[in-house]
Amino acid sequence: MKKILSLVIGALMMTATFAQSEKYTKAMEVLVPAVDTTRDIDGLLTLTNSFERIANVEKTQWLPFYYAALTTINAAYSYSDGSFGDKTASIDPLADKAEIFLNKADELSKDNSEIWVVKKMLASVRMMANPMARFQEYGVIATAALEKAKELNAGNPRVYLQEGQDLFFTPEQYGGSKSEAKKRFEETISKFATYKAESGIHPNWGLPTTKYFLSQVK
Repeated sequence: MKKILSLVIGALMMTATFAQSEKYTKAMEVLVPAVDTTRDIDGLLTLTNSFERIANVEKTQWLPFYYAALTTINAAYSYSDGSFGDKTASIDPLADKAEIFLNKADELSKDNSEIWVVKKMLASVRMMANPMARFQEYGVIATAALEKAKELNAGNPRVYLQEGQDLFFTPEQYGGSKSEAKKRFEETISKFATYKAESGIHPNWGLPTTKYFLSQVK
């Protein structure tokens, strides 16, 4: 009797876990495609809030924390106007919030190329908040993070997208090059052709952005 009761309880627990997992996946499937298409600050922060709500429920899943960090960083990027002025008042609070999410994702998924790409993005946006004062510190951090991302997964197309964007936006006197950026964007397209995301909710963003930048360097 005890054995039967244990089996019944086990089955009920498995069913509940499956139902919870299915609910989580469906919620993520609604949000994840918008990561690749949302550009305005309000829309990005709305996405952040949605991912954060899921993360607060699904505390063992790294993806909601990852996407919350990514969308927050993308919102912070929106405050950068390409100038060398001080934008720390607008960017730093978002960068700080993103770092909290990213640290949690990193705790849940160690040595993850995707997380290291976003670490690179975080360092870059902190640098862009005040380029003249922060280039030396955060430039080194960003470069190291991207190198780690490539070391962990050389087939990750988002690594090459980041390399291309860095070359595209950096002035030539500081090592930037539109022609070299074009090569990285072409390589990104090539990587996307063979890249297979682990699931429909795993990172697969970046192709539309790559195509946009490629159109700007033809």
